Amino acid sequence: MKTVFMGSPGFAVPHLEALLASGYHVPCVFTQPDRPRSRGRRYLPTPVKALAEERNIPVYTPRTLRGQEVIDILKQAKPDVIVVVAYGLLVPKEVLGIPPKGCINVHASLLPKYRGAAPIERAIMAGEKETGVTTMYMAEGWDTGDIILQENVEIPGDMTCGELSCELSARGAELLVQTLQLIESGVAPRMSQNEKLATYAPKLGRDEFQIDWAKPALAIHNLVRAGNPRPGAFTYLQGKRFKVFQGKVLPAENEGLHTDPALPGEICRSSPEGLMVATGEGLYLIQEVQCEGSRRLTIRDYLCGNPIHQGDVLGK
Repeated sequence: MKTVFMGSPGFAVPHLEALLASGYHVPCVFTQPDRPRSRGRRYLPTPVKALAEERNIPVYTPRTLRGQEVIDILKQAKPDVIVVVAYGLLVPKEVLGIPPKGCINVHASLLPKYRGAAPIERAIMAGEKETGVTTMYMAEGWDTGDIILQENVEIPGDMTCGELSCELSARGAELLVQTLQLIESGVAPRMSQNEKLATYAPKLGRDEFQIDWAKPALAIHNLVRAGNPRPGAFTYLQGKRFKVFQGKVLPAENEGLHTDPALPGEICRSSPEGLMVATGEGLYLIQEVQCEGSRRLTIRDYLCGNPIHQGDVLGK
């Protein structure tokens, strides 16, 4: 079955690898244009483009899928199906109607929950205990098409966005191959989404990762997990941006370790094991950080050259 692949970030790579390993013919790949991605602002290809070029697959990088040039390329490729995974561009009606077996999308949530660009981050921020992956027939709206297959995935309380993304990507690749096999056999299920249950996961702004120490420790922990590895939940320390990449909510019995009332963001204890910080509800222990202009370090390593004292307040 001839399969055109559309995808961009690392999340999409295992899906393309699975297609090639399963013997599907991929005549071409569509991905986002090269963009400045390194500290030196060098233009780098997307991970999907890098893989496609390694496998000698023709790559196209249009800024939009609207236009006759894209239509002509796809009609010349004559795909039976188009697979879309974290591509980042809207697929217009003219493209959806080209492959006879449809356009198939892999989405990192249990649709209709968390439609949109940031389902993994939003699920972690919300404290979800479970998410999953969905394959579906694409429609004109964002993530509104009929569901084909779904697989549930547990979210442990300390799992980061990066870890969950890797897990969902691997599960999604397997589910995609199963989906295509069902489509090829003509027995793929088709279930419409319940619009009443739909929730949305819009793209996150960087300001959303600023820590509000007046919130409960658990909410702060979920924000830290969602920002790891990028862009990093942040606060301010002595006027500099201070990112937090790892920590944990301390049990209630630790609240007896300090006697004076503490303001949200106040450091109640500073030690190589972590910074114990007061929040709006409970205590949070910061264990891995990155100060502005520096690299990620454990608190133990950071404190060696950067003293932080009890009574210092984060967020100022």
